Amino acid sequence: METLQRLARRAFRGLWLSRDFRRLWGSLTITSFGAQVTNLALPLTAALLLSATPMQMGILVALETLPFALVSLHAGVLLDRVRKLPVIVFTDVSRAVALAVIPAAAWAGFLSIEVLYVVGFFVGVQNVVGGAAHQVVIAQLAGRKRLVEANAKVSLGETSSALVGPGLAGALIQLVTAPFAILIDAFAFLVSALLLRGVKPRHDVPRDGPRASVTAEIVEGLRLVRRNETLLALAVIAGLWQLLHHMQVAVLVLFATRDLGMSAGAIGLAYMFGGLGCVLAAASAERLSQRFGVGNVIMLGLMLTTAGWVVYGLVGGPVWFATVALGLGMLLFDFGGVTWGINYLALRQAITPDRLLGRMTATMRFLTVAAAPVGSFAGGALATAVGLRATLWTVAVLGVLLAAGALAWSPVRRHRGLPAVAAD
Repeated sequence: METLQRLARRAFRGLWLSRDFRRLWGSLTITSFGAQVTNLALPLTAALLLSATPMQMGILVALETLPFALVSLHAGVLLDRVRKLPVIVFTDVSRAVALAVIPAAAWAGFLSIEVLYVVGFFVGVQNVVGGAAHQVVIAQLAGRKRLVEANAKVSLGETSSALVGPGLAGALIQLVTAPFAILIDAFAFLVSALLLRGVKPRHDVPRDGPRASVTAEIVEGLRLVRRNETLLALAVIAGLWQLLHHMQVAVLVLFATRDLGMSAGAIGLAYMFGGLGCVLAAASAERLSQRFGVGNVIMLGLMLTTAGWVVYGLVGGPVWFATVALGLGMLLFDFGGVTWGINYLALRQAITPDRLLGRMTATMRFLTVAAAPVGSFAGGALATAVGLRATLWTVAVLGVLLAAGALAWSPVRRHRGLPAVAAD
């Protein structure tokens, strides 16, 4: 406990003194807590209430991530032209309204898998635009020398909700049923929008001067990634990782409920183990990167997520044992995922000029998360053909190959510290 307290005190120094940063941090933390409810309630609504098939689960996850392929590049051009804060507030409010449709449909008696498809896709579009805007504002508030620190603080707030959120979500779902639990997430987005009204990032101003066409600016963002070997390597690794991750996401809840016989409460408890891994990773990320180097820590995080996939394939036995085993796998996976993510974001932000931050963020999200719908479809189809556990083992084996390949050829490991770049 004392170790956790020391990590927390260290994590909240520095940037925490900024009022705007505290508000942004609060906004992201609140919406992250709400997301813990929806991340559990949405698939459980499909799996338990609507008796979704593995293929339908794959389609649902795919539609949530398909907007990354469809609108990311155009979102990047938009964000480089306008103020980011109003965009974030608008996407928060629109997500609140969309999520409220699910409990309203359940109350009115017309909830169906198709309703979940529509809401999932719409919220996914807002996640693309709002999420990219958030990342740019974080970089603007922090400054280039404090990117790891800023991303670690934001991640600590987001992942703290992952420590308690799943357990409360599981209890809430059992109390009021999954569709109505999603109202918590809708309310969280409204609170976030209210918090952000007073934030005024100094560099969040519309870009002046003549503008090229949308196509030309999209091409400029793509060219930036293609010509920078580090950004290109990060895009390839992250894209393949997202493919495998969403194969796993499409089947893991079904595997837990149908093959392992776990209840919503038991799944929530397992997710809490993952939340602990997130918090520990966020609290120690800055220290790890200083000691071992940003590139090495990115590779370490990748290997730990692969180890988590291997554990998922091994889980079995009585429900109590399966709950603990799945939780330990989630702890390992989420510690690696957050460790990877914090340093990955900081490195790509550090090597990008200010005027291209929006396009770089959207381009990287396009190139990496565009593979997610393919992974979700593949996970659902594979589970239909060979079973849920065999699908998880396929993810684990391919993950080991990805980690080995990244270690062998990626230039990412050469980055010990964050490089300096002109902020033009």
